[in-house]
Amino acid sequence: MKRVKLTVAYDGTNYCGWQVQPNGVTIESELNRHLSELLGEPIRVIGASRTDAGVHALGNVAVFDTQARMPAEKISYAMNTRLPADIRIQDSCEVPADFHPRFCKTRKTYEYRILNRRFPDPTKRLYSLFYHYPLDVEKMREAASYLVGEHDFKSFCTHKEDVENTVRTIYAAEVEKEGDMICIRLCGNGFLYNMVRIIAGTLIRVGSGYYQPSYVEELLARRDRQSAGETAPPQGLTLLKIDYFAAR
Repeated sequence: MKRVKLTVAYDGTNYCGWQVQPNGVTIESELNRHLSELLGEPIRVIGASRTDAGVHALGNVAVFDTQARMPAEKISYAMNTRLPADIRIQDSCEVPADFHPRFCKTRKTYEYRILNRRFPDPTKRLYSLFYHYPLDVEKMREAASYLVGEHDFKSFCTHKEDVENTVRTIYAAEVEKEGDMICIRLCGNGFLYNMVRIIAGTLIRVGSGYYQPSYVEELLARRDRQSAGETAPPQGLTLLKIDYFAAR
C-alpha cells in the first residue's frame, strides 16, 4: 500500500464544487471515478481545499491510498488521458503514509480577479467578476494591508457549526491592476468558509467609496459578518497553490 499525492488544476465552471455531492458532478467524484478505473480498485481521494461550485484551481492537492504497482509519478500522465479537458493533474508523487493534505502546516495562496471596465468582456466572464463602476485600487490596497497578520476573521466568513476557531494568519495581501483587471491575492495559513470572497466583496466596497480603508480594521474588531461586504461571486476565485512545510 502506498499513498500518492496529486496536484490538481481545474476550471470549476461546470462542477458543483470539489466535494462529492449526491446530485451533481464534482472534481472529487471525477477523480475517484477515473482513478478507480485506472488502478482497478476503489479509490477515494482526500482533498486539501473543498472549493465551491464555480471556483477554479491551479494547485489544489489530494491524496489517496493504492495497492497498484503503477509508479506514483506515472499516474499523472495516465490520468490526464482519461480526465475531462477541464481537469488536469499537474504532478503525482509518493508521500509518507501519514501525510494528510489538511492537517499539515501549509501556506495557501488565493487570487480573486475583478474586470473593471465599462462593458463586459465575454472571454473573461468565467474567470473574473465584471464590475462597471470605477474602483480606487490604492484605497483597496490600503484596506487590504489591515488584513496582514494574525486576526480573528469572524467578520469575513460564513458561519459553519463545526468551526469554532476563526483566527487565521494572513502573510500577504496584495491588490494589483493590469489593464482592466484587478487582482486581489491573499496568502495565509488557512482560510475560513467564503473568507476570500467576503474579503473581495468588502474591498470592492472600499474601492467604490462606500467604505473607508480603515473600516477593514474596524471590521476585524467587530467580529460581525453582517457588517462586512457581500460574498463576491465564485467565478473570480482561483486557488493558486498550496505550499507544504516541515518534513513533507
